[in-house]
Amino acid sequence: MKKDNKDNKDNIKNQNHTKPQPITEILETNFMPYAMSVIVSRAIPEIDGLKPSHRKLLYTMYKMGLLRGDRTKSANVVGQTMKLNPHGDQAIYETMVRMTRGNEALLHPFVDSKGNFGKQYSRDMSYAASRYTEVKLASISGEMFRDIDKDCVPFTPNYDGTIMEPVMLPSAFPNILINASQGIAVGITSNLPSFNLNEVCECVIAYIENREINIADYIKAPDFSTGGYVIYDKDEMDNIINNGRGKVRLRAKYNVDKKGTHIEITEIPYTTSAEAIIENIIGMVKSSRIKEVQDVRDETDISGLKITIDIKKGTDSEKLMAKLFAKTPLEDSFSCNNNVLIEGKPLLLGVRDIIDYWIIFRVECIKRQLRYDLGKDKERLHLLLGLERVLLDIDEAIRIIRNTELESEVIPNLMEAFKIDELQAEFIAEIKLRHLNREYILKRLDDINDLNKSIKNAEETLKSRSRIEGIIASQLKDIMTKYGQPRKSEILYEHQIEEVFEEPEFEDYPVKIFFTKDNYLKKIRETDFKPEAENKFKNDDVLMQELTSRNKAELVMFSSKGNVYKSRLYQIEDCKITDFGEYLPNICELEKGERIIYIAATEDFKGNMIYLFENGKGAKIPFKSFWTKQNRKKILNAYNMDTRLLYISLIDENDDTSYVAITSDQRALIFNSKDISLKGKRDTQGVTVIKLKSKTVVTEMLPLEVARLKDTDKYMPSNVPAVGKKLSEKDKRRKQVSLFD
Repeated sequence: MKKDNKDNKDNIKNQNHTKPQPITEILETNFMPYAMSVIVSRAIPEIDGLKPSHRKLLYTMYKMGLLRGDRTKSANVVGQTMKLNPHGDQAIYETMVRMTRGNEALLHPFVDSKGNFGKQYSRDMSYAASRYTEVKLASISGEMFRDIDKDCVPFTPNYDGTIMEPVMLPSAFPNILINASQGIAVGITSNLPSFNLNEVCECVIAYIENREINIADYIKAPDFSTGGYVIYDKDEMDNIINNGRGKVRLRAKYNVDKKGTHIEITEIPYTTSAEAIIENIIGMVKSSRIKEVQDVRDETDISGLKITIDIKKGTDSEKLMAKLFAKTPLEDSFSCNNNVLIEGKPLLLGVRDIIDYWIIFRVECIKRQLRYDLGKDKERLHLLLGLERVLLDIDEAIRIIRNTELESEVIPNLMEAFKIDELQAEFIAEIKLRHLNREYILKRLDDINDLNKSIKNAEETLKSRSRIEGIIASQLKDIMTKYGQPRKSEILYEHQIEEVFEEPEFEDYPVKIFFTKDNYLKKIRETDFKPEAENKFKNDDVLMQELTSRNKAELVMFSSKGNVYKSRLYQIEDCKITDFGEYLPNICELEKGERIIYIAATEDFKGNMIYLFENGKGAKIPFKSFWTKQNRKKILNAYNMDTRLLYISLIDENDDTSYVAITSDQRALIFNSKDISLKGKRDTQGVTVIKLKSKTVVTEMLPLEVARLKDTDKYMPSNVPAVGKKLSEKDKRRKQVSLFD
C-alpha cells in the first residue's frame, strides 16, 4: 500500500514537471495538417470546378453506366459512392441534391433527376429521401468525362486502396466558371460565381487566338440559375476579372397586374430564399416601415417560384419596389472570392487567371490522350507489320502451327520462320482459322496506311501548342452548339435603376475635421472647438489635414490601394478636442495593409481632384466622378496605381496653384495646375509634366509654397513638359517634404 502511494506521488511529481509545449509547435504539428486536409481534400474546388465529394459522386455514376443508361434510385448511387467517399450517406446525398436539375442550383446541372430535390430558392422545401428519387448523369456530364478512359488525367487509389479514382475530371469546358461553387475551409473560403456558357466559351476561344483581348468584352457579368437581374458595375467586374474578388449586386424580377393591386415576384437573387424575403416584408409591415402592403404570400407551385404582394389601391408600385429593393433581400449581393486549388495550393485567381490555368490543364489532358492513342496506334501498327510478313506465305504459317507438337513451341516457331517478335507471333497465332485467308489479311493491311497517317498527325500535334489549343477551341465550339443557352440573369445597368435613399433625421451644424497620419479622424462641433485649447493626438501621431465643413456633408476618403471610401459626416460620432478621434479602418473596413492618405468633405462634389506621380505625370479629374446616386460606400480604381502617388488634393475648378517636381538626379521644375488637362477616367495615367532621364524618378511633387525653394525663378520653364533645372546649392540643403508618407 505504501509502495502504491509512493508511485502515485512520483507520477504527480512527473506530471507537474512536464515541459510546456509552445503554441506555435501545437499549431504546426496538430492544427496545420488538419487545416491543409480540409483545404486540399474537401472544401476548395480545383481547376475542373469540382470539390472531391462532387468528383467522387460523378465518377461513381459514370462507372455505373448512368451516362447512357436509365435512371436508378438515388440510394443505389449513394451506396456505390461510399466506396470512394467514406463521409456518410447523408453527406453524399446532399452533394447529389445540389447537382441535380430538380434543385436548380447550377446553370448546367450534372445530374438528370426525377422526384423532389427541393429548390435553391427555397429554404424550407425539403428534398425527398434517396429511396424515393431517381437519377442519371445529364448529357453535359459526358463533356466532363471526355476521353477519361484514355489516360488523360492521373488516377489515385481510394481511401482503402481497392479502387482507382481520377485526381481531376478532364472537363472539356471551363466548368469552374460556368457552375457556381461555394466552400468554407479552415482560414480560407471560396465563392465562385457562375457565368454564361456561351460567353465563357466565346471568350476562351478568342483568348486562345489573342492573349491581349479584353475579357470584359466577352464576359459581361455573372449569370445565375435563379435568374433575376445582375446590376452591372464596371469597377467591380474589372476587379473580379483581374483580381478574383468583388461584389455583384442581384435583383429580383417582378411584374404588376393590370389593375395595379398585385406585385408578383417571379425570380429572386441567387443568394437568398423566398422565405427570407417574405419574413423581411412581414417584419417591415408590422413595424409600420412600409404601409403600402396589405398581404404577402408564397404561391410557388410546380410551374415555378411566385411571391405575391397585395398592395393598397393608389400605391405607386415602382416606388414601393424601390423601397423593398433597398430594405429586403429582393436586392442582395454575391461576394466573389475566387480561391482555387492549383497543384495543391489555394490561389486567389481573377477570371483571366482561371482561363490561363484551365487552358494549361486542358493542354495537358489532350497531350495525355494523344500519347495514349499514339501508343495504341503504334502497337496496332506493329502487329499489322507482323501480319504483313505472314501474307508472303500463309500456307507456311498454317503448316507450322499444324505440325508443331507442343503448344508452347508455336510462338517460337512462328518467330523464327517469319523473323517477327513475340507480340506479333501471339497476334498471328490468335487469329481464327477462318480469317487466315488472303482477303482478310489484305483488309487488315489496308489499315497500315491509315495508322501511319494517324501516328504522324499525333506526333506533329504533340509538338505544336497551337494545334492542341486549336483542338480545345474546336471542342468548345461543339459544346456551345450542343449546350449553349441564353442568359438567365438579365444585365441591368446602373442608369436604369431608380433608387430610394431615405436620409435619416440628423442635426446639421458646422464642424471642424482633423485627420492624422495614423488614420484617426476627429469631428468637432465648431461651437465646441476652442482654438486656445490643446488639440490632443496619440503619441507620435501627426496632423495631416484640417477641414471646415457641415455635419450633412459627405466624407470622401482616398486609400493607399487606389480605393475611395465614403461616409456621411453625421454617421461619425462627434468628438471632444481632448479625444484621439475615430479610427478610420474601423469605419471603412479597409483591406489588410491599406490606409487612408487623403480626405475631402463635400456637399456638392464640385471641384477637381489632382494627382501627381513618381513617374513625372499629373492627372486631373472632376470630383463629380465620385458621386453616386446608389449611396455606395466603396469605389474602386480611384486613381492610377501603375506608379507611386506623391501628391493628392481637391482643388477649385479655376485653381491655378503652382507645383514643383524634384527628381532623384536633383533637378526641379515648376508647373501650374492648368498645365494638366482635365480627364474623364478616374484611373487615367494623366499627362507628363516633367521629362525624366533614364533610371530617374520624381522624389517630391507638391505645392510650390510648401517646397521651401529659394531660387524659384530658375526652375520655371517656358513650356511644360520640360527636363527641369539643376537645384542650386542652397536648395539642395533644404529638407525633403512628403505630405503623407
